[in-house]
Amino acid sequence: MTGIRDFMTSGHKDCDEAFARAETAVGGGDWEAAAAGFGTFHAAMAQHLAMEEVVLFPAFEDATGMSGGGPTEIMRMEHARMRELFEEMRQAIGARDPEQSLGLCETLLMLMQQHNAKEESMLYPMLDRVLGAQAGALIGRCNAVDAQAA
Repeated sequence: MTGIRDFMTSGHKDCDEAFARAETAVGGGDWEAAAAGFGTFHAAMAQHLAMEEVVLFPAFEDATGMSGGGPTEIMRMEHARMRELFEEMRQAIGARDPEQSLGLCETLLMLMQQHNAKEESMLYPMLDRVLGAQAGALIGRCNAVDAQAA
C-alpha cells in the first residue's frame, strides 16, 4: 500500500514537471505553449492543494487536535500565497510580458521548493504516522476531490 508521503510527493513531482514545461515556454517566448503549459500546471496544483485542504489537513487536525496555528495552518497560508502568484502569472503570461513572467516563475519556484521540502520532510511523515491506518481510504478520497468545488 502506498503511504500518504509517497502519494503526495509523486504529486509534487508531477506539478514540478508541468511548471518546468511552462517556464521553458515562457523563456522561449512561445506564449501559446506558455499559456497552455501554465493551464496544465495550474490545474495540477489546484487539484493537489484541494487534496490537502479538503481531505488530508482536516483528517490530521481531527486526529491530533492541531489546528489554528499548527503545521497545516502554515501550509494553508503558503497555499494562499501560491494562489496569488498563480493569478499574477496568468496575467503576465496573458500580457506576454517576459520580464514579469520570468520573475514570477523564479519567485513561485522558490516558494514551491521551500514549501514542498517542509511537506515532504515534516508534514507528510506526520500524516503517515497519525493517519497511516487510513492511508488507502484517504488517498481514495484525495483522488475523488473536485478542485473546482474546493
